[in-house]
Amino acid sequence: MSSADSLLRATLNRLAARLGHGLADAAAGLAVLAKDAPERFSKEWDLFQQEVIAEADRLEQESGEVSETKATSSPVSNQEQAQDQIDRLRAKVADLNRQVEINQ
Repeated sequence: MSSADSLLRATLNRLAARLGHGLADAAAGLAVLAKDAPERFSKEWDLFQQEVIAEADRLEQESGEVSETKATSSPVSNQEQAQDQIDRLRAKVADLNRQVEINQ
């Protein structure tokens, strides 16, 4: 019966040790996240500001194009169409970057 008692105590000791390592690993992971949080927040904030500026530029261009079209009734130039497409692609890339960083 003492061997069964020893086996039970050994099992409990090993479980406690493994859980302790799991908690230590989790704590280390949280420490790394806490250390990286200011830098990550700063990057996210910079990206957000860039997106807002790009969106504002796009909206200004759209409103300018609408007023030009109404005033002159001329088609939008190829350069303006290309710039609009570039702006849309940049916005999509920014969204994808943000999603990738969130999922990391």
